[in-house]
Amino acid sequence: MSGSVFRKIADFEFEIPIDTEQGMLVPGLIFTDESMLPSIEKDRSFQQVINVAKLPGIVGKSLAMPDIHSGYGFPIGGVAAFDSDEGLISPGGVGYDINCGVSILATELVFSDIRGKVKAIVDRIFDMVPSGLGHKGLIQLDKTQMDRIMSQGIQWAIEHGYGMPEDASRTESEGRMNTEASPRVSNAAIQRGKNQLGSLGAGNHFLEIQRVDQIYDSGVAKKFGIVEEDQICIMIHTGSRGFGHQVATDYIKSISLAMGNDLLRLHDRQLAFSHIKDRSAVDYLGAMNAAANFAFCNREVIASMVRNAFHRETGVSTDSIRLVYSIAHNIAKVEEHEVEGKRMKLIVHRKGATRAMPPGRTENGTEFSSTGHPVLVPGDMGTASFIMVGDVRNATKSFCSSSHGAGRMMSRKASSETFNENTVKRSLESKGIYLRASTRNAVIEEAPGSYKNIDTVAGITAGAGLARKVVRLSPIGVVKG
Repeated sequence: MSGSVFRKIADFEFEIPIDTEQGMLVPGLIFTDESMLPSIEKDRSFQQVINVAKLPGIVGKSLAMPDIHSGYGFPIGGVAAFDSDEGLISPGGVGYDINCGVSILATELVFSDIRGKVKAIVDRIFDMVPSGLGHKGLIQLDKTQMDRIMSQGIQWAIEHGYGMPEDASRTESEGRMNTEASPRVSNAAIQRGKNQLGSLGAGNHFLEIQRVDQIYDSGVAKKFGIVEEDQICIMIHTGSRGFGHQVATDYIKSISLAMGNDLLRLHDRQLAFSHIKDRSAVDYLGAMNAAANFAFCNREVIASMVRNAFHRETGVSTDSIRLVYSIAHNIAKVEEHEVEGKRMKLIVHRKGATRAMPPGRTENGTEFSSTGHPVLVPGDMGTASFIMVGDVRNATKSFCSSSHGAGRMMSRKASSETFNENTVKRSLESKGIYLRASTRNAVIEEAPGSYKNIDTVAGITAGAGLARKVVRLSPIGVVKG
């Protein structure tokens, strides 16, 4: 399929018309620019946007954020919404790493305060926070504790001394998704999760010490606790670990089986779905929410260890290290949005995309009602990350969604064939970035050249009106899973 499939309808907005392929129920829409289109065509992630547009009950458009690349079922960077009464739920629209997300902490330190101490702080964090594939976490849980974490989310961590009470109001959904009915979670998922709380994981998961290098909106930044350039922040990127992966595995299998012959008629069997009123959909939502709660708790426990590491190496009070926000990337949520002038209750699937509520939305109480909700957009370990904020222009563009990161430009296999561990490390050292990684593969597969340019992605995100730039941060110390 040639590039003519894309029709530019506005700056940074490229539509895939509804008549592009038979079976499309809505158009596709990709927020991008001309420089990004070749990579979207190369990995054929646009085809996944088309496939999602064929799902029953989809409303509005099948959307993709500027960091779009190919994923399981939905593209990573994909967003789609379905009527909450008549629509569907698709595990492929959430993915295997349920509530993979980002937390960011702001300290009262500036770079000059820790110059010469970065290596010691990173090494301390590396020793305190387990990382790597399948690694055991800080806390070994029994079944009763797992049940409570599945229902309480971040509150479990706070009540057990791993966080501060105010952290809940600075977390998406206050760190707790609804699990009114006892979630149907397999014993295999419980067994995988009970030894992984407080662990970073592998792949693209990371923990970075960052310095503020540019403030675009000082008023909003100040309300987020960021008051000056060179201020030190810490970004944590991880999710629900093996627990969430097993939940996804279980329900992708069971929902696919429940579809029977209908699965064969899907353009992509990775888009297996269940109608929202079916038992399998109710069960999946409960289990997904339980995994999301585990992830909120996991990031909070890691944040506690980061606070302790900074205290031990610099002497600062743990209470002075403030959670700015913790946000989910891979999630499906019931929300109200305007579609073609009509207010609708929808199930919004975000797969590698973040919620970006503008000012006036009170989903998290009043904490961010005047500023809009923070949007955390990490880049690769050699460049930068952004704190952005929900934009009022996005009220009807993308179900209040935004980018979740730079987005891969190379597959992990291509990265492993292109980059060399020592070369990557030397490049980071030349930029003043100290790296600790659990394996050489973590260095090679996550090499900066594997990702799209984060400044371009953030520029498109801002230019399209999805979110506004507030702060740019650069890494000075990195822990890779």
